[in-house]
Amino acid sequence: MSWLEVVVLGLVQGLTEFLPISSSGHLRIVSGLFFGHDPGAAFTAVTQIGTELAVIIYFAKDIGNLVATWFRGLRDPEVRATQEYRMAWMVIIGTIPIGVLGVLFKDQIETVARNLWLIATTLVVFGILLGLAERYGRQERPLEKLTMRDGIILGFAQAMALVPGVSRSGGTITVGLFLGLERAAAVRFSFLLAIPAVFASGLFTLPDVFAGDGPSPAQMIVAVVIAGVVGYAVIAWLLKFVEKNTVYVFVAYRIALGVALMAALAIGAVSAT
Repeated sequence: MSWLEVVVLGLVQGLTEFLPISSSGHLRIVSGLFFGHDPGAAFTAVTQIGTELAVIIYFAKDIGNLVATWFRGLRDPEVRATQEYRMAWMVIIGTIPIGVLGVLFKDQIETVARNLWLIATTLVVFGILLGLAERYGRQERPLEKLTMRDGIILGFAQAMALVPGVSRSGGTITVGLFLGLERAAAVRFSFLLAIPAVFASGLFTLPDVFAGDGPSPAQMIVAVVIAGVVGYAVIAWLLKFVEKNTVYVFVAYRIALGVALMAALAIGAVSAT
């Protein structure tokens, strides 16, 4: 892997991880179009560690409060009645689906799921679903009204992102809007829910990154740092954007990209595998 590819893919990861447009899908597309190969699911997983570090830094106060409340609640019955304690459990329980399914379907995720025809299809289909969620979701429930049932459902929504093109944030935001959550609430919970899953995935696949002729440790560190710095800026922008704007711009982008990719595949401009 060249240094140019490392820098480009680090930028792509940082720019797309938190937007509902699929970072893994974009990494696969950019690599296929400009570098002629697939960087692999392991590379994607490890670069996501950088963007999740950005989440931890940005939401440090909220995360620290959730962790502290969870530990206090283990021994204090009064704390267990708080929304913060329930929220911490929602993140923990909501992480289970993607963890279990990620292990069970590891081989498929790293092979057939990275076919560009599948990615093009999921970009379009889940773009349409995101648009429908924006149009018909009531968007009346703040983050404080999130229930354990919501957390479990959103956990399964996050698990759909194991297929490149779906989008981790896109899946959880779509389902969150259908559940009646406010747009900003759905976005914030999608960030929190991703932290344990992404770190576990990145650490689990780290040995695979350096197998064969993959990137060097120095290249991987640079990619993670670039993704984290750019991702931090994207978090700040997205949270402000969704407070006053719809997600239709992302819907249009997903559909346009998916259709363009289908056209490129059809004429043989890029290989599906």
